[in-house]
Amino acid sequence: MKSLDKILNPRHYAWAVVALLFFVVLLNYVDRLMITSMRQSVVSDIQMNDANFGLLTSVFLWSFCLVSPFGGYLADRFSRRWVIILSLLAWSILTWCIGYVHSLGEILVMRGLMGVSQSFYMPAGLAMIADYHLGQTRSQAIGWHMGGLYTGAALGGIGGYMADLWGWRQAFIVFGAIGVAYALLLLFTLKEAPKTISVDPVKNQVERVSLRQGLKTLLTNRSFLFLLLYFCLFSLANWGINGWMPTFLLERFRLSQGESGLMATLYIQAASFVGVLGGGPWSDSWRRRNPRGRLYVPFLGFCLAGPFLFLVATTFSTFWAIAGMIAYGIGRGFSDTSTMPILCQIVNPKYRATGFGILNGCSSFVGGVMIYVGGLLRDQGVNLGQVFQFSALGLTIAGVVLLAIRPEKDALTIDN
Repeated sequence: MKSLDKILNPRHYAWAVVALLFFVVLLNYVDRLMITSMRQSVVSDIQMNDANFGLLTSVFLWSFCLVSPFGGYLADRFSRRWVIILSLLAWSILTWCIGYVHSLGEILVMRGLMGVSQSFYMPAGLAMIADYHLGQTRSQAIGWHMGGLYTGAALGGIGGYMADLWGWRQAFIVFGAIGVAYALLLLFTLKEAPKTISVDPVKNQVERVSLRQGLKTLLTNRSFLFLLLYFCLFSLANWGINGWMPTFLLERFRLSQGESGLMATLYIQAASFVGVLGGGPWSDSWRRRNPRGRLYVPFLGFCLAGPFLFLVATTFSTFWAIAGMIAYGIGRGFSDTSTMPILCQIVNPKYRATGFGILNGCSSFVGGVMIYVGGLLRDQGVNLGQVFQFSALGLTIAGVVLLAIRPEKDALTIDN
């Protein structure tokens, strides 16, 4: 029996890889986010306050951040295919195990290990797509992949309904089993892409990927540091929304657990998908005319997202809250479809996954702090609307920071 890469021509298989990874990142976000829409069920079953509940996501993100740069290095140094498959298999088993925990300590350990296992996927997945898709289709391909992220985050919102109907544990057991089955399928369908080879012009030898040299190269790159600051500011808002928007909407508009979970995810994720579908081709087209074109798309997106997130935080109208979440989602989509392509324009190809691992790790640490602080503030009686107002300011600053990035000429040549 022929494998998928032998049946399809290289161009079609490159898009088949995007389709295969679409479902990996879908499961990635379902498994990590559905707990945020189950607050009432989880808190009533396992005794905890709001700070403890926020800690369930914060511990995930902090463990994620510690390992993410190393996960990116492994994807640069070894097989991206095996990193993806083993990461999916590990976090799916842990997701299944969460359905059987009975104490705060047990669920915190499972969430921490889940953060470690998930940290390996995104750098490897995005780097594999970048390997298969050159400059002309890179933003579009990554945009479709991010569509899987949004779909998974939206499906995570139905966790509240599943908890109401069948109990919160059943959701983790079901999605964990699906992930294990899909990991086995990828063994036969996902193949490694040819990597860009970097040659030392003096020694005429292939350069090996070095973690120490990679960190030195990246952390002395001015444009990379600006991209890192931008990504962290974005994560303040993004993870604050992921962690606390369902609770905010439940209390602001007096919704049920299922209604608030779905409302908090469906509109934002659907709009984000629209944002990547429009922003990807726009980013690729603008970059062909101007090397800085990919920077302008997320800049304009955050000029839209910041003010509308502030509207969500202050309005008492369901209509305007939904309108604000849709506008924020479109702006977020413009950012998500451009971040990895921007990284490809400013760093050496052999350190792409390592670079994204650092971005992911640092932003996850910031996001974890944001979610935990949100829980602490709630315990002190502070309204979540004020937290989202602060996040909206961070988004606006993030958009301005992007304009300080200068694409490198060598990276631009490779990107073409």
